[in-house]
Amino acid sequence: MAKGSIIAICQSGGKFTTGSDGSLSYTGGDAHAIGVSHETKFNELKSEMAEMWKYAPNAMAIKYFLPNNKKTLITISSNKDIKRMIDFHKDSGTVDVYVTIDENPTNNVSPVPCSRSSRTTVAESVTPLFNLFPVSSVSGDSGQLNTSTPVTFGDGNGNTEQPNFLVDGNTGQPNILVDGNTGQPNILVDGNIGQPNILVDGNIGQPNFLAPVGSDVGDAAQQKLYKSWKNSITGVHQKFKNVHEFRDALRKYATSHGFTYTFKKNECTRVTAKCKGEGCPWRVHASRVPTTQLFQIKTMNATHTCRTGTELANPRSASRKLVACIVKEKLLETPNSKPRDIAEQIHRNFGIELKYSQAWRGIETAREELQGSCKASYNRLPWLCQKIVETNPGSVVTLITREDLSFHRLFVAFHASLCGFQNGCRPLIFLDTLTLKSKYQSELLTATALDGDDGIFPVAFAVVDVLNDDNWHWFLLQLKSALSACQPITFVADRDKGLRQSIFTVFETSYHAYCLHHLIEEFKKDLQGSCTEDDVNVIITHLYDASHAGTIDGFRKSIGNIRQISSHACEWILLSEPEHWANALFEGSRYNHTSSAIAESFYSWVTELPVLPVVQIIDTVRRKVMELIYNRRMDSNRWLTRLTPSLEEKLQKEILKAPSLQVQLGLNSAFEVCDGLGVVNVVNIDLGKCSCGDWQLNGYPCFHAVAVLQRMGEDLYNYCSKYYTTETFRSTYTESINPLPPVDKQPVDIESEQILPPPLRRASGPPKKRRIRSKGPKRPLRCSKCNGVGHNRATCHVYA
Repeated sequence: MAKGSIIAICQSGGKFTTGSDGSLSYTGGDAHAIGVSHETKFNELKSEMAEMWKYAPNAMAIKYFLPNNKKTLITISSNKDIKRMIDFHKDSGTVDVYVTIDENPTNNVSPVPCSRSSRTTVAESVTPLFNLFPVSSVSGDSGQLNTSTPVTFGDGNGNTEQPNFLVDGNTGQPNILVDGNTGQPNILVDGNIGQPNILVDGNIGQPNFLAPVGSDVGDAAQQKLYKSWKNSITGVHQKFKNVHEFRDALRKYATSHGFTYTFKKNECTRVTAKCKGEGCPWRVHASRVPTTQLFQIKTMNATHTCRTGTELANPRSASRKLVACIVKEKLLETPNSKPRDIAEQIHRNFGIELKYSQAWRGIETAREELQGSCKASYNRLPWLCQKIVETNPGSVVTLITREDLSFHRLFVAFHASLCGFQNGCRPLIFLDTLTLKSKYQSELLTATALDGDDGIFPVAFAVVDVLNDDNWHWFLLQLKSALSACQPITFVADRDKGLRQSIFTVFETSYHAYCLHHLIEEFKKDLQGSCTEDDVNVIITHLYDASHAGTIDGFRKSIGNIRQISSHACEWILLSEPEHWANALFEGSRYNHTSSAIAESFYSWVTELPVLPVVQIIDTVRRKVMELIYNRRMDSNRWLTRLTPSLEEKLQKEILKAPSLQVQLGLNSAFEVCDGLGVVNVVNIDLGKCSCGDWQLNGYPCFHAVAVLQRMGEDLYNYCSKYYTTETFRSTYTESINPLPPVDKQPVDIESEQILPPPLRRASGPPKKRRIRSKGPKRPLRCSKCNGVGHNRATCHVYA
């Protein structure tokens, strides 16, 4: 960690509880880690946290505790507060920061200016009976159009708080801005007719108050949509996360207010738009806040002199950009929504009908604006690799492209992961793969270990364009170069021939334990139809027993049970190289772990991710590992036992079984242990072995060994593997993964070497079959007039 910087663990969504001593504790919620330094600005930090939690910046409060003081929360409200927080916690390297919602947020947004005439006022707190957008008002008694003031309805007596659509006495005329004592409406009078002409729709005298779209439900849905967009732009000083959010807000604002606009400037750092109406002064200008991605409105003229509301777009024919605006809000709530689900929600909520293709294109556009382009993200990979090495010295990152500069494979092993594996993990690595959600169908290769508490510990991972033997071989070569230890390693992986050869070629002194899960799936496939389903289930049960048996006799007994059910199945199992999957025959140490899918409990969230650009996938994995290391380090600091909690529990279970055993002292270090059934096991405390096989298999004394050690007055903990001690566990999580700059906000160097996405591949599985109709004999042609064969009604000559 650089001098003058610290890792802030940002927590939100939980709650504080007060203890008996008055101290506060925080429970629940989620946590994210970010780097904070003396150069960090308060506004930047607040904006980043607001984007992280989807909060309004003005409604947030950021607080932390002083060291050794859990009773008083300190508020961060300036740049100096950030520096003080770093100085207070510089010895610990991390600080817990709590993000809460302020009950009385300040609002520094200026209201929209509005011009008023001497005869009209704006009814700001009244909900109109119709969703009528402002047009123009009349001036004086002349009946002339006053294009400087929005129309406001009143009762003709100066009271404009409530719209009055009632008739005036017996005249039957609407009483809207009555002109003097005439009682006649004075709004865009149409010639000499004297009828109100408000947004005439074709026929004279027919007012167009946002005509319904076909049903009351559709009309209400439209009004709900436009009402939610009407205040998307509020005025000068309003801030947005980035230029994309400002453009979205501008599009919604113009749609809801019924006018169209054109861009005078439309750049990533500044945007200027004006109303398309001829001579209309409405204009807005926004630009990026220096040193941030925030966008702020600098100037705005909110006055319209055009007939706003006359060019309102029909939502049933919404543009792709407009659909993307709505879809974007839906994706923030449910990132994995399908196009059909999105189309149904939009129709139900807003009355907008979308085809499947429109919803699909809207999702693609919205995801690209929210997450960035999947295609362009591949060109950010060199920048990402450089930043990983710079911020986490000692990490190993390798990026390979093909001859055409298309992406081929990327290997990542963080320094904290490599040190943790070598300092505290058993020499046991699980190899597995997951398919990433991507239009380019990438694969994630993982190498995972177990810590002393049997928790998942990611060692390294790789993203490759296709799953094959060549990529697995390359992955193992990178893994070997990253691991400096030369001790033998046991790999638990599939028994695929190519992977098996690569393991023994790259790691010459290693051991390969076959994944029992893959072995059983292969067994089911090969024996399909030769055994009943019930027989297969019983055979699999015995197969598990054979795999976990600690002695040769136990293995043979299970194999004999399988032979009695099916000799064919027994032969298949004996030919599957049991020395690679049976504990009794395996030469290495796999600590009774039989499946390579153990990493799925950590990487399961990968399959739940939406379609993300490749750089965001890699950074998401980094953040997950970063949080895992921090959380387990904090948890282990509260442990008081010599062994990790899970191993302490297992050892206590063995201790409870020991009192019923009888120990007979033997010569040297060998002892005989007899149970109540007459079964005798031999324990050698010098070699750390028991004839039952469990001690050497698990790495801690079995209950036979416990009985002997207690009889000898020995300390049981001295006979447990060092990997299970709390001290070793803490050394596993000594190093930290440092944060990176936001990957989605870094500009792409267009002059650098372009990295293209991998070529699209056809989906796996057999191709869809087109139905071919039968080519059998055709039905003879028969005439409906004469009932003759060989001609039809049109060519019939019998009744011609």
